Amino acid sequence: MPAFSVSSRTIFCVLLTLAVSAAGGGIAMLLGLPAGWLMGGALAVTIAAMAGAPMMLPDGLRNVVFVLIGMSMGASVAPDSLQLLGSWPISLAALAIELVIIVATTGWMLTKVFKLDPGTAYLSSFPGHLSFVMGIAATGIGNARQIVIIQVIRILMLTIAVPIGAVFLPIDHFATQTASEFLSPLQLTLLAAVCVAAGLIFMRLKVPAGMVLGAMAAATAAKLGGLYTEAMPTPLVVATFVLTGALIGSRFVGITRTEFMAAAKGGLIATAMTVSIVTVMALGVAQLVDMPFGQIWLGLSPGALEGMGALGIALGYDTAFIAAHHVIRLLLLSFAIPAVAIMVRRIGPQAQDGHN
Repeated sequence: MPAFSVSSRTIFCVLLTLAVSAAGGGIAMLLGLPAGWLMGGALAVTIAAMAGAPMMLPDGLRNVVFVLIGMSMGASVAPDSLQLLGSWPISLAALAIELVIIVATTGWMLTKVFKLDPGTAYLSSFPGHLSFVMGIAATGIGNARQIVIIQVIRILMLTIAVPIGAVFLPIDHFATQTASEFLSPLQLTLLAAVCVAAGLIFMRLKVPAGMVLGAMAAATAAKLGGLYTEAMPTPLVVATFVLTGALIGSRFVGITRTEFMAAAKGGLIATAMTVSIVTVMALGVAQLVDMPFGQIWLGLSPGALEGMGALGIALGYDTAFIAAHHVIRLLLLSFAIPAVAIMVRRIGPQAQDGHN
C-alpha cells in the first residue's frame, strides 16, 4: 500500500484523536461522571497518547476551541446570578473565604512540596470550572498535562462518595434544570463575531489566554446585560468539550511515568486538603446559622451540582440553597481564575512554558 502523505497522515491523526476523545467522553457520560465529555475525552486521549498512539490536534484549531469555550462559559451564566448574592450572606461569605483558602493552600503545597511551577499549581488548585481551567491551561499557562491529572483526580474522588451514598439512601433521580431555548444560528454567528473581536482585543493587550478570556467576557457581559437568554445548543457544547478534551489529552504525548506519578500524588493530597477545608468551614457556618450541617456541606462542596443535589433531595435539604451556592461558586471562579492566571504570568513568566 502507498505510504500516507504528510497531510493525509495529519488528517488521520486528527480524526483518530477526535474519535478517541468522543468515545472516552461518551463512556464517561454513560457512567454518569461530571463534566463527562471533557473529562472522559481528556482521559481517553491521555491514555492513548501515553500508549504511543498518534494523538494530534493542529494549532489551527486551538483558537476555534478557545472561542467556543468562552462562549459556552458566558452563555451558561444565569441572568440572575448577581441577585443571588443577597441571599444566605453568612454561608456565601464562608464560600468566598473557603475558595481563597483552598486555592492559596493547595497551590502553595503543590509549589513547595511537589515543586510544580506556579501556573500548574494554582490552576490545579481551583475547585471547579474544569473546562475554563483546561482552556486557560491549553493556552500555555502552567503544564496542562499535570493540571488535567490533578483536576480529574479531584472530580473522581468527590464523585465517588455520591454513588456510595446513593446505595444506602432512597435516591431515584435528581431533575437537573435543562435549557428549553437555544441560540439560533444567527444569534450564534453574531455572538461568535463579538467574542472573536473581544478575544483579539485581549490578545492585542497581551492578556494571558486572551482569546478564551475575551470570548468569555463578551459572552458573559451580553448575558448579564440581557442581550440574550438562550443557551448554547447542546451539540455545540458537546463538540466544544470533545475538542477541548482532545487538545488537552494530546499534550500527554511523550509524558514520563515519573511526571504522571508526581501529578497523581499531588492530586490526591490536594483533594484531601480541599475536603478538609470544606468540612471545617461547614462546621463553622453551622454554629452561626440554624441549618443542617449536611446541607451546608453540600452547598460549600466543590462537587458537581447534580450529585450534591441528589443527596440533598434524599436527605430532605433545601436544594435551592445548594444550587445557589454552586452557581455563586462558579461565578466567583469565573473572575478568580483569570485574575490568578494573570498574576501568576506576571510573577513567574518563565515558569509558564512547562507544557512546551
